Amino acid sequence: MAANVKTAVVAFFALFALAACANLSPSPSPVWSDEFDGPAGASFDRAKWVADTGGNGFGNQEREFYTTRAENVALDGNGHLVITARAEPLSSIYQCWYGRCLYTSTRLKTSGLFAQTYGRIEARIKIPRGQGLWPAFWMLGGNIGSVGWPQSGEIDIMENIGREPAVAHGTLHGPGYSGAGGIGRADTLSSGAYADDFHVFAVEWRPNEIRWYVDGRQYHRMTPADLPSGTKWVYDHPFFLLLNVAVGGGWPGDPDASSTFPQQMFVDYVRVYRNP
Repeated sequence: MAANVKTAVVAFFALFALAACANLSPSPSPVWSDEFDGPAGASFDRAKWVADTGGNGFGNQEREFYTTRAENVALDGNGHLVITARAEPLSSIYQCWYGRCLYTSTRLKTSGLFAQTYGRIEARIKIPRGQGLWPAFWMLGGNIGSVGWPQSGEIDIMENIGREPAVAHGTLHGPGYSGAGGIGRADTLSSGAYADDFHVFAVEWRPNEIRWYVDGRQYHRMTPADLPSGTKWVYDHPFFLLLNVAVGGGWPGDPDASSTFPQQMFVDYVRVYRNP
């Protein structure tokens, strides 16, 4: 066998052996996930998600009524969950805190079905666009029913408000630092808008530390030392997940003449891993 051919064969089998060894230690599997596989028009998996419904403003003066109807939430048949925010006629049957609702949308959560303390929590999402739109992927403390908010804690993995198309926010809300006083940081794209394509939004949550990522790039980190003096770190117990698209509210403001509907948020997957 010619020396150069022999060398090539040895190199090939060496690479094959390395690949085989790599396969002995596969990437960790998620402890919980939803890949949103199913036929077009199918509902969300009710063994994994429950839905908030109603139009009470949810503490933020939001303008939508959350529903579970297919027009607002369904699988698209291509492996995505689609949450659709829709404008409603003035004759809408849906009643909001201010009168008849002008918009409908959906808010899903894993409360009562899944919660976890610590780990990597991520989702691949393409957000909607437009003034007044407020998509979010976030977490709430599972003890919210007994201690209330913000004592339960809130971890916002991704929030966007339509007037900031290139900006994603990662924020903590807890006792003494909630609402407008939440502590966070923004990630800004160098070009384009977050609604142009899918992005992976994630947190890595460990005892006394939370890190935020977009597309594998860390942009924010929080520890108890970063909280205001005299406040408490409340991120040491199980949290559940939420996905929603709000319309209007005190932070994003209302839709205006530039806003178009319907607007859709596409979720490719949600995955939760344990920390190694």
